[in-house]
Amino acid sequence: MSEVIRHVGKNVRLGRGVKFWHFTYIGDNTEIGDETKIGSLAHIDYNVKIGKRCKIEGMVYIPPLTVIGDDVFVGPGVIFTNDPFPMSPKMAGVKVEDGAVICAGAMLKAGITVGRGSVVGFGSVVTKDVPSGKVVYGNPARVQYGVEEYLEKKRRWEQG
Repeated sequence: MSEVIRHVGKNVRLGRGVKFWHFTYIGDNTEIGDETKIGSLAHIDYNVKIGKRCKIEGMVYIPPLTVIGDDVFVGPGVIFTNDPFPMSPKMAGVKVEDGAVICAGAMLKAGITVGRGSVVGFGSVVTKDVPSGKVVYGNPARVQYGVEEYLEKKRRWEQG
């Protein structure tokens, strides 16, 4: 028998059609928008805001003060941070603007902003703000090209 085990904290606001899978943790005072999907083993801490129609893959860690916009994809194993100098009593969340894509295994430094419609490549270590409409990857992540080029590469991949 398969049992879905999850924890949903106090004062959590879940939008219409939110789905989350096995072994998911959602902390107190978190808000998750309509039609968002959250994968297995995701840990979404307290005081987090996630927008509408997002897809958060499995084994993602989202700490307090993180704000994620609408239509954002967060790939498996992504780690957000909120303390640039552990263990400081002062935290700074990551902000992810609408339509951004964060690929598998990326790590995001506390206090940065991932711009609207941008793409963070898999395995990247993001230490600075990501400009809107740009693709970044590497360690440390750097701007590589614009989203238009990314979408063209994606189109060719899908047709090939």
